[in-house]
Amino acid sequence: MKKYVNLATYTLFLLAIMAFTSCQSEFEEVNTADTQGESFAANSSTALLIEKTARLDGSFDNIVDGSSCIALNFPYSVNVNGIDLVIDSREDLHLIEEIFDEFEEDEDILEIIFPITITTKDLDELVIEGPDALEELVRDCVEGGDDDDIECIDFVYPITFYTFDVSNTQTGQVTVESDEQLQRFLKERGGDDIISIQYPITLVKYDGTEIRVSSNEELAVALDTARDICDEDDDDDYNDDDFDEERLANLLTECPWIVLTVERDAANLSDRYEAYKMFFGVDGAVEVKDREGNTLVGEWNLRMSDHGVLLQLSFDTLVDFNLTWLVYDIGDGKIKLFAEGGNRIIMKIACGDPGGILPGTLAEILRECSWIIKKVKNQGEEIDRLLGYEFEFQAEGVVTLSNGVTVSEGTWEVATNTEGQLVLAISMGDEPGVNFEWPLRELLDNRLKFEVEEIDYELILLRVCPGTVDNDVAGIRNVLMGGDWMVAAYTETYMEETVDATAEFAGFDFNFGAEHVLTVSTNMDPLKQGLWRVVRDSEGKIKCYLNLGDDDDLLSELTEDWEFVSMTESRIELKDISGDGKVSVLVFEK
Repeated sequence: MKKYVNLATYTLFLLAIMAFTSCQSEFEEVNTADTQGESFAANSSTALLIEKTARLDGSFDNIVDGSSCIALNFPYSVNVNGIDLVIDSREDLHLIEEIFDEFEEDEDILEIIFPITITTKDLDELVIEGPDALEELVRDCVEGGDDDDIECIDFVYPITFYTFDVSNTQTGQVTVESDEQLQRFLKERGGDDIISIQYPITLVKYDGTEIRVSSNEELAVALDTARDICDEDDDDDYNDDDFDEERLANLLTECPWIVLTVERDAANLSDRYEAYKMFFGVDGAVEVKDREGNTLVGEWNLRMSDHGVLLQLSFDTLVDFNLTWLVYDIGDGKIKLFAEGGNRIIMKIACGDPGGILPGTLAEILRECSWIIKKVKNQGEEIDRLLGYEFEFQAEGVVTLSNGVTVSEGTWEVATNTEGQLVLAISMGDEPGVNFEWPLRELLDNRLKFEVEEIDYELILLRVCPGTVDNDVAGIRNVLMGGDWMVAAYTETYMEETVDATAEFAGFDFNFGAEHVLTVSTNMDPLKQGLWRVVRDSEGKIKCYLNLGDDDDLLSELTEDWEFVSMTESRIELKDISGDGKVSVLVFEK
């Protein structure tokens, strides 16, 4: 199942960011046309990341072949516990699972009827004549999530590639429409071939989130970041029968779940319950909202059995859900429950759904980590002076907002408003810019969005958890804190016209200090104090937040969430692309 910037090396910094730079070292080998990305060699680390992402994920039929590195081509025949089955599609694989799960004490035996045709991870097809040849391939496959394919992110096709020779002459243009075509294109390239991509391109993560990338740097970061962001289900047990209670509990409580299918005592009740929404609370309570908005309350708990995790549901009124269910399948954003006697429930996850989550769950999420202000807008006006400020939502309804020097304190509460929407109510007298009942519009792993579109109010928060180590971010922070910096370049380009304002910043020294304090000095005398942060945003980009206020002076022009471009020990380049297309470039040097 597919689930769901360019750094120069130097001695002291190499160990901290080696994994990051290994994906970036070939970005500037050839400069191509403006419509194309910077080129890279066909044997470069960037090309390898692309190839790994386009590999076959054969875990969907592990119940048959026990290997995530291959997949059997449909149709084929198997014998399961004495029953002959013809497998024509992925859905037919669930017939095997149902036979296996029918009795807990029996021995499950599956025999493949040879010959079969398989597809390898490189998307080659092979004919397998017998079990010995298949077993040899299975033995060579690395399982348990340690294989080197990238399954948590996919390309959205078509994608156009350009090819060049060593003299920088374009030799071809190829548009690929699938993983198979992309693998074939890469295989046909020699190690010395040069290729580039026509940007922007779109990637889709395991949870359905789309990422738009516009350069080789952004592509490499997105692919490399996606290696470990989901469970790849790479084991020889079908679809996560081996997950534990803790992992399942985290999954259930993370987001709401929408009911797709309900079967009880072999009767299909999907029309009755379709689109019901289930909210699993961390305290063992479960709420179900029907299509009319009514709330039904019950309880849930988990326990292990020999066949996997069991989910027990108990309601006073929703009796068709009252059973102990075997969780037999998790994947593609869905969870499937099974019980003997013709009982089944299928639900899909609804992260980011405007319908929200339980108030208690959102409150728990807010308390887990700190939250950085990416944007706050009141009646259409962005409040730049709050960019990068840090919220801490504490117990007993206490919230603090800090810029590293000053701390404001107020109150917070998660509740449901009169329209049934989940809202975060903040009251902070020292900082009225955030005082509001903010309706939740989007919930992702590390990003919350609150918005009232009609009056143009918006609040976007990024999660920053203490103890979480991001080597790339940590390395950049360490270099920034390594001394005073000056503005070596500041340009703004709009409608093909570039204005160079570098000279206006002459004489300013920038010190990136502890507690996120940014100090600007002239002739060693402190002139202005602000805030700085380096974070990775929800799209995997590294951002450098600079906040020198919104006083309409020269230094305030630098208040922005800058995108990190490149760095050496003595030079850092940042850029920003505004909504109207203006491109600003800011370069610091020691």
